[in-house]
Amino acid sequence: MTTPDSDLPSDVPAEPTAPGGTASSTPFPALTGDKPLGPEDFDLLDSLLDALRERDDEVPQWEFCEGFMAALICSRRPVPPAEYFPMIFGDDFVAARNMELVWHWKRRWQEIETALDAAVEALDDDRAYQPEVLDTRGAIASLPEEERAEVAGEAIPSFAQVWALGFMFAVENWPEDWAAPRDKEAAGILDEALDAIVALTEDDTGKPEVSMFSEDGPPSVSQRRLDEFGEAIWAVYDLRQLWKSMGPRQETIRKEATPGRNDPCPCGSGKKFKKCHGA
Repeated sequence: MTTPDSDLPSDVPAEPTAPGGTASSTPFPALTGDKPLGPEDFDLLDSLLDALRERDDEVPQWEFCEGFMAALICSRRPVPPAEYFPMIFGDDFVAARNMELVWHWKRRWQEIETALDAAVEALDDDRAYQPEVLDTRGAIASLPEEERAEVAGEAIPSFAQVWALGFMFAVENWPEDWAAPRDKEAAGILDEALDAIVALTEDDTGKPEVSMFSEDGPPSVSQRRLDEFGEAIWAVYDLRQLWKSMGPRQETIRKEATPGRNDPCPCGSGKKFKKCHGA
């Protein structure tokens, strides 16, 4: 699979671009992966997406982007930014004008890719992929009663639901890259893994038992949902390994039928093929 460095659009400069459109005097740092994105980085990403949303209200929140990115990293074919940035941020998105967002995107891409390639045996391993997801219901449940009343009746997404929707958005928009392989065992792995992720796109209707927002917060997530979340993460690992092992789909080369030696030559000369281009 490609790394985020190797397939950036041609409009991405070597240095970040300042608001006025000129290159920043601060060199664009190398992707070292030494420091993972922290809460302040994801807060910044939310702010950057909010700014994009002022021009295009269909720009999604980061959790959706996180799932979308995970699917791209798992994809059988390396999808270039020139394809996926317009898909998620709109046709008017220009990477060179949004370098802060692109830089954080690259860093998170590298983190997820490294995690999915790590030989982990448990999800509590520090090297394991930990999706950046929100317990929105838990956050709302922790608000004062007056503030909770302001959102009463609104549809609040379940834990990890938006992440799963982002993942499946990528799958559905590149169907050829996610078509079932001919090998039955591989096709079964694909179906089972995608089913595990699709399960998270559904609403959590189970009894709330834990809060993923805070340790002492009111229950907002069912145990069944937590179990499904773990299964979905393992499914992402399965998809990454499946497509890495198979490689990009090979296009079938179809050779046009050659005229018989006594057939008229297709060049239109009126001669037989054997005495013209078939000689």
